[in-house]
Amino acid sequence: MDLLNTLVDKGLRRELPTREEALAVLATSDDDLLDVVAAAGKVRRKWFGRRVKLNYLVNLKSGLCPEDCSYCSQRLGSKAEILKYTWLKPEDASKAAAAGVAGGAKRVCLVASGRGPTDRDVDRVSKTIEAIKEENEGIEVCACLGLLSDGQAERLREAGADAYNHNLNTSEGTYGQITSTHTYQDRVDTVNKAHAAGLSACSGLIAGMGESDEDLVDVVFSLRSLDPDSVPVNFLIPFEGTPLAKEWNLTPQRALRILAMVRFVCPDVEVRLAGGREVHLRTLQPLALELANSIFLGDYLTSEGQAGQADLDMIADAGFTVEGADTTTLPTHRSEARAGGGCGSHGGGASLCGPQEGAAAGCGSGCGGCGSHEEPAAEVAEAPAAEAGQEQPAQAAPGEVRPELVAVRRRGAGTDLAPNA
Repeated sequence: MDLLNTLVDKGLRRELPTREEALAVLATSDDDLLDVVAAAGKVRRKWFGRRVKLNYLVNLKSGLCPEDCSYCSQRLGSKAEILKYTWLKPEDASKAAAAGVAGGAKRVCLVASGRGPTDRDVDRVSKTIEAIKEENEGIEVCACLGLLSDGQAERLREAGADAYNHNLNTSEGTYGQITSTHTYQDRVDTVNKAHAAGLSACSGLIAGMGESDEDLVDVVFSLRSLDPDSVPVNFLIPFEGTPLAKEWNLTPQRALRILAMVRFVCPDVEVRLAGGREVHLRTLQPLALELANSIFLGDYLTSEGQAGQADLDMIADAGFTVEGADTTTLPTHRSEARAGGGCGSHGGGASLCGPQEGAAAGCGSGCGGCGSHEEPAAEVAEAPAAEAGQEQPAQAAPGEVRPELVAVRRRGAGTDLAPNA
């Protein structure tokens, strides 16, 4: 297929595809799907080989967010029966992080619900970062705390943070349809503050919220302009009790095409297979490793993920290897530029540091906001961890509402139960 040959050539040169080419990837048929995956896989292997980076989420403060992001189980007015608790103590957060590190995670992502951190919150998170780094030599720490005020990114960097996450969840044109309590530009500004402070920017999207192909291309092109080092691709987790509970718009094939499009537009960036992969990709998750070079291990913020050992088995069975702590994730041209404080992906066509066009919240979790309401920890009932090899739910048809595919997290951070890592 001429389209795929063109996209591979451009990806190997780090050249930006045209919008028409990106849209054409999303419009390919199921008959051509394996060809699309194979083509995008060539680009993935060029820049990242067969390595898979493991990331681990620690939800520092869960629920009761004052923002109204429609996709989020922690939003204002959410009736989702998720865990609700106030800030974890640094030692408890460090203990939670250690479980992920023991499972092979190279990066720990610290997330808190709410609009954005107070200066006191930044102090709390700084102490948590220091505790994690003291116990886990060489571990990367990414913070996801919502909208940043001036000087906060610099303080997080001084505390030892390596990265900051703030997603561009959808296109600028449709952003107002999912959130009214902050603006798209607010998110852009936070990503820019992370960049300016010398933090590695992490910014991605949520697919499956009823957006058009044009919206998906818009947000991914905006992400390329923002030049993050990592792009989490989330697939909407339709929580009961949220406005988007009935938005079941994705098939495994559609999810793979979206991942392929992201890889072609962002060829040399860490593309992370994030929240909702188990819900929407299901048994096709191994094929997604041909496109994404990074995943979250175990559970997400408010939902359960695949068992940690099942993730490791999937990676090995698909012929990939877990990326070690002594390996630099990004290609040399990006890692060297990052070390020099500049944008990390110039060359071979259009600049990757163009106009700043977009942003969003959440750390690859199917939940978007980040902020500061406090509430005593909820009591939770023991729930058995998912086991590798357990019976899988039947495939859902396009548009079919399948709430049984969504499992609320009842273990790990904020509970007395062992995490799934």
